[in-house]
Amino acid sequence: MEPLFLKPVFQEKIWGGNQLHTVFGFDIPNDKIGEDWAISGHPHGVSIVENGPYKGWKVSDLWNEHRELFDNAEGDVFPLLTKILDAEDDLSVQVHPDDSYGLKHEGELGKTECWYIINAKPGSEIVYGHNAKNRDELAEMIKDERWDDLLRHVPVKKGDFFYVPSGTIHAIGKGIMILETQQSSDTTYRVYDYDRKDDQGNTRELHIQQSVDVTTVPAISPELEVSESKKGDSSVITYLKTDFFNVYEWDVVGELSLKKAGDYTLVTVVEGYGNLIVDGQSYEMKPGTSCILPAQVTEWTVEGEMKIIASTPGTK
Repeated sequence: MEPLFLKPVFQEKIWGGNQLHTVFGFDIPNDKIGEDWAISGHPHGVSIVENGPYKGWKVSDLWNEHRELFDNAEGDVFPLLTKILDAEDDLSVQVHPDDSYGLKHEGELGKTECWYIINAKPGSEIVYGHNAKNRDELAEMIKDERWDDLLRHVPVKKGDFFYVPSGTIHAIGKGIMILETQQSSDTTYRVYDYDRKDDQGNTRELHIQQSVDVTTVPAISPELEVSESKKGDSSVITYLKTDFFNVYEWDVVGELSLKKAGDYTLVTVVEGYGNLIVDGQSYEMKPGTSCILPAQVTEWTVEGEMKIIASTPGTK
């Protein structure tokens, strides 16, 4: 069984830039590309397999018609989504619902996510959490636009990792590139968008009531239990193990041999070059390369000098 290499799906954004071309070498359609949906079964941007017997297949169709590739995992939709984001400008301050609210009001999963900081310009920061003590105070501070009082700002640097559960008010700041692992959802409730306007002079829609409804109050800052396992000069860093996904960094220096740790594995190269070897077959890996290792791939080797973010489905 071969890895399933995937064609990137680009999303134009008001805050996007051109680093998906300058850093990752992608042939992007313009200089306002904010997102590469690298591994996706979501209808707003479905990944297509580029190689092997399933070449031309959509990930969503594989999930529906060849569930054996995913160890016959349960669920109506492919549950994970991997993105690379280029924030040339600030993203809106936003919050995502949990599964219960998302399914009831939007007809799709909620959105818990996490971020690996690929790069960050000096002085870059994110919005991560808020200072409201209760829901009434949250609503009042939003209504009065007391953003300096409400929002918590956190400086970031290359290599940082953040867990962003549903209900967390957040925003990626300008000058930051991230690898995002998330539930397969495109539901975003905007709290604040800096009163900016698009090319037509229109402001983007805000979702104040939904935001107040779904925000976790008071804010919770998740404690990460990061662990590292050395394998020669290489290492595996475990960032998260949650109901939704498990997320790892493979820091490859020379060679790293691994075995299956979940039903299937999502893989994206964020830095460096090398090869992925499966059943004696070698596949080129470079920045932005993304693939799924299906259930039938039980062991593999990566060689070269690379940083790879990998994920497996959680228990939910």
